[in-house]
Amino acid sequence: MKKLFALVLACTLAGAAVAAPAKKAAKTAKAPAKAEFIVVESDTYAAGKEDPQLTAGIANFLGVKPQVTKLTADEAAQDAKLAGFDYSFLPLYILKKTNDIRQKLDQHIQYGVAIEKDEYILLPKQTNQGVYTDKKAQPKVMDLFVMSQCPYGVMAENLIIQAKKDGKIADDKNIRVRYIVNYSDKEGFSSLHGSGEWEEDIRQLLIAKYYPSKFWKYLEIRNKDYRSSRWDKAMEDAGINVKKIMKKFDTEGVELLKEEAKYSNEYGINASPSFVWEGQVKLDFGGVAALEGFGFMNPNASAGNNNAVPAGSC
Repeated sequence: MKKLFALVLACTLAGAAVAAPAKKAAKTAKAPAKAEFIVVESDTYAAGKEDPQLTAGIANFLGVKPQVTKLTADEAAQDAKLAGFDYSFLPLYILKKTNDIRQKLDQHIQYGVAIEKDEYILLPKQTNQGVYTDKKAQPKVMDLFVMSQCPYGVMAENLIIQAKKDGKIADDKNIRVRYIVNYSDKEGFSSLHGSGEWEEDIRQLLIAKYYPSKFWKYLEIRNKDYRSSRWDKAMEDAGINVKKIMKKFDTEGVELLKEEAKYSNEYGINASPSFVWEGQVKLDFGGVAALEGFGFMNPNASAGNNNAVPAGSC
């Protein structure tokens, strides 16, 4: 995912740690200009609310003091100046355009990360959590988006595997592993960790289809050495017919992975792991661990450290 202000936030925190201006400089420093920020939020899910840290990071990058107005999508749509904007993912950050702000975001506009309108500049999909307002609800379904050879994705899978063993996952919750991969008719498949990764994606998709009761067992074995070339041994140990899977690799398997590329692209997902709850709520590790019934996604919770959720992604 394009993260316009990932570096900005890091710089913000670093600046706060080292900034110690002299008293004289502080007295003469010019106060930052005020800037109008509109944050369009979900009125249903907490994941679609303003991220104060992101707000601070954007303001620091622009050198402004933010004046934040929060609106629901319905309220924004009733404003003639804001009507017609894309509210398919919330929160949406909207900045009132000034010459200075326009200049500082010029490169981001050129790259399509920021979107310029007549009076505003939009910063879509800048948060790790959010709400898809245009997606159909999928009750009790958790989609875990991974790259099969991403250590962070494997960590998420292993937490689920352990929770299954411990009986911590309710029977009415359906956890599906989805795969992050790029595909084009001209270039074929590409994945961050190379061809071995998307090939493993195909094998896992076929196992999930033809051996659903053995899928998580296979992952448990495979994840112990997920970059090993002995995936066939992992299949055998899980009780899976290797020849049956590989017979379908170049035909049905390829088509299944094309569908995964389409699905992850529809959600704009390209960071492993990412979570989508009930088809509409995008969450990070902390967000998913806070959901009722998913506390096991924070392995440190048992130690009483509820904030120490896993971090990192591919």
